[in-house]
Amino acid sequence: MLTAEQVLASHKATVETLFGLTTKAFEGVEKLVELNLTASKAALSEVATHSQAVLSVKDAQELLALQAGLLQPLAEKTAAYSRHLYDIAQGTSTEFGKAIEGQTAEAQKKIAGLVESATKNAPAGTESAVAVLKSTVTAANNAFESVQKAVKQASDAAEANFKAVAASAVTAAGNTAAAATKKR
Repeated sequence: MLTAEQVLASHKATVETLFGLTTKAFEGVEKLVELNLTASKAALSEVATHSQAVLSVKDAQELLALQAGLLQPLAEKTAAYSRHLYDIAQGTSTEFGKAIEGQTAEAQKKIAGLVESATKNAPAGTESAVAVLKSTVTAANNAFESVQKAVKQASDAAEANFKAVAASAVTAAGNTAAAATKKR
């Protein structure tokens, strides 16, 4: 049986976790805003520089060379922005995952304690019902662990795919820029 102190402690821990997660969410938003401001400032500066360069172009070939020279840096900057964005999202997600895992582990301990208490105080002749209850709790814990492992594997695969796509985009842009430069 849960006492009033145990219920109060549980609610207090839940509120603390909620505030902790809210703080982490705001930190993620702050990082995202900072990233976007930095990217916007850099883009504005680059547009001004590029506009000046376009105004000084003397012929079409020079304009094509200027445009081709912008492809590689643009692809690299886009890939870097995407990596920063992914890192912010991944970091925030990791913090949420840790909190959820901690809460889940605590809940599993409490359920195990309740089951243990119930089995000690179970009346004679209910051994099979107690065994079914223990088996159900064990199966639920195993299922949860399997889901956690699958999510971790999927997350790792997504991260590897993201890095591979970003690297190939930068390489492709570099090859396109090199090919355009050779044509002049």
